[in-house]
Amino acid sequence: MEAQSNDVQENQCPRERVKWEVADIFRLYGEAYRLKHALPPSHLKVMHEIEVCRTAYLGGHLEQCDSCGFQRVAYNSCRNRHCPKCQALTKARWLQARTAELLPVTYFHNVFTLPHELNPIILCNKKVIYNLLFKSASRTLLQFGKNPDNGLGGQLGFNAILHTWDQRLLDHFHLHCAIPGGVLSFDHTQWVSSREDFLFPVGPLSEVFRGKFTDYLKKAFQEGKLNFPGNAEEFATPQRFSQLLNQLWTKKWVVYSEEPFGGPQQVLDYLGRYTHRVAISNHRIVNVEQGEVSFKYRDRKDSAKVKIMTLEADEFIRRFLLHVLPDDFMRIRYFGFLANRCKREKLPICRRLLGLPPRLPAAAKKNPVELMLELTSIDITQCPSCRKGTMKIIAEIPKYSEVFLDNLLHQPQINDSS
Repeated sequence: MEAQSNDVQENQCPRERVKWEVADIFRLYGEAYRLKHALPPSHLKVMHEIEVCRTAYLGGHLEQCDSCGFQRVAYNSCRNRHCPKCQALTKARWLQARTAELLPVTYFHNVFTLPHELNPIILCNKKVIYNLLFKSASRTLLQFGKNPDNGLGGQLGFNAILHTWDQRLLDHFHLHCAIPGGVLSFDHTQWVSSREDFLFPVGPLSEVFRGKFTDYLKKAFQEGKLNFPGNAEEFATPQRFSQLLNQLWTKKWVVYSEEPFGGPQQVLDYLGRYTHRVAISNHRIVNVEQGEVSFKYRDRKDSAKVKIMTLEADEFIRRFLLHVLPDDFMRIRYFGFLANRCKREKLPICRRLLGLPPRLPAAAKKNPVELMLELTSIDITQCPSCRKGTMKIIAEIPKYSEVFLDNLLHQPQINDSS
């Protein structure tokens, strides 16, 4: 049922219809790219799963309207987290779980960004350096929350979401952090609220973040945890790596602080925008022809105007694959009193101190049909032809079943309404 609901969502709603998909680009130009470039297994897997997503290769089922007899095929999803078509239900379920954890306080949004000088090293050491980014940003925020000079003096709680791209699909490594405005006192007897319009000064926050990250990076180099192939080779020697660290120290690092959220619903809207994004959505792809891909992007250097960029298909695929995450890597993480090992004990205490019932409200268990109705206002069981009947599954389609499917669709239609 999950695959069905994803498929119907994109095919029924005009707003969701797209002419071209990342899958089309991989099908048209992926084989030539694979022959030309030596790719790691993780990249090959992502390309293959996106190519076969919602096709007869993965199987699915045939549905028929119980009123007019209209039939349609719903193919299974690949469920790869890099696939632009497979995030809607995952995001809806995640947001459902997070809703119960929201507190009635001001929320803040900080973004921690790594300097682009590090990009060649990051791309060769994704897992190590992504972990250092999480570690540096989280420990910086927790340190500021502990400091009574910042008006708090307790344990902060927040989540952090890794993004690795910019609007042009280039490498841009940063963390989005959603932070409740306040801390739990160390003796668990008080909730200490922050100012409603201010959490931490970004200047000192940036300096501490820079210091922690460069220190961790230096230790990783000394312990032999970093690799330096290709474009990163120039940094392999202790002397050249030391020069890079000195260069990073002289650079102003960026910790960006957005306006506080207006309330819990704005927090959920924000989380929905950032948590389950992939490098590019299918809706941004404008055209694919003659070996080129055109897509929309927002140019922040030009008043955030929407522009069109055209790349050779080879370069588009290269940029997309820059953002494949290491296997089993968690790109959404929780810290402080929201950390998985702490929140069962500490979140109820925070709720009680803020005048809420300590027990977290139970998240309603909604099936895919209910979730998609809530997410898109579309009843995915409604017949798209007559708009009166309900689509019922009448046959399962096994995997790798192009011939089976062709035979099935050429059988006489059955109208069960009689």
